[in-house]
Amino acid sequence: MSWDGWLNALLPYEWSSLAIVFYGGLAVLYWRGVAVCRRQGEAPERWRSGVFWTGLVLGYVVMHTQFDYYAQFMFFVHRIQHLVLHHVAAFLIVLANPWSILAAGFPSGRIKQQLAKWLASSPVQCLYRVLQYPPVAGVLFVGLVYFWLIPDIHFRAMLSHQLYLVMNWSMLLDGLLFWWLILDPRSHTLRVAWRMVLLWFVTVLQLALGAYIALSRTELFDVYAVCGRAWPIDPQQDQVLGGILTWVPPGMMSALAMLLLIKRVLRQPAPAAAG
Repeated sequence: MSWDGWLNALLPYEWSSLAIVFYGGLAVLYWRGVAVCRRQGEAPERWRSGVFWTGLVLGYVVMHTQFDYYAQFMFFVHRIQHLVLHHVAAFLIVLANPWSILAAGFPSGRIKQQLAKWLASSPVQCLYRVLQYPPVAGVLFVGLVYFWLIPDIHFRAMLSHQLYLVMNWSMLLDGLLFWWLILDPRSHTLRVAWRMVLLWFVTVLQLALGAYIALSRTELFDVYAVCGRAWPIDPQQDQVLGGILTWVPPGMMSALAMLLLIKRVLRQPAPAAAG
């Protein structure tokens, strides 16, 4: 592909000011935050910065480039888009634990003070605790996947630009919340055993959904037949590929999270024996 082709591929299919503000804002805040931390002699590890930027770029690419066009006209590309938003990009951003760096990058002043006050307010903290209550977080995480893949709901979401945006942003934001609950390095927030149970719960349900879609002999998502597919692919093959992408990669991401949790437990110092 020529340079012009690559540049055109990176242009937005449908302009979104929200995407520019969200991804651009996080990029600027992180860049400034790293600079502030370096001046204070507390530069983040390179791997943390690497996974943060990788997650941020992946999220932007699937939401605000020509990739979004194919996601609207090919079922399996749509499933790649949600896999990246809900699992990969959100997982990588959270794994980097960037919150202190983003806070350091936010310009000091009244706006920062008001934002901090708003985040610490009772309504916001109450809503956060509800969303991060493990049973709610697990049901919401896998429930959103099920909800947006209900054929009638999916049909409407793919034909309504506003509903389509709600669908994509809900997947990304919920992914950030869930993976933070799982990967939060503070051990007191949720015991590792319960994090494992939560991962097992969402994995089993999502594997069941992916298997159902991949193995179904009927066309479940006829919106792609109505609007036309971007590539000349058999509808059944498109659905099988989409089902596999809903089936296998999410399980792999949960397995990776479990390995990281096990590694964290093994690195904890053993309790001292009673004398």
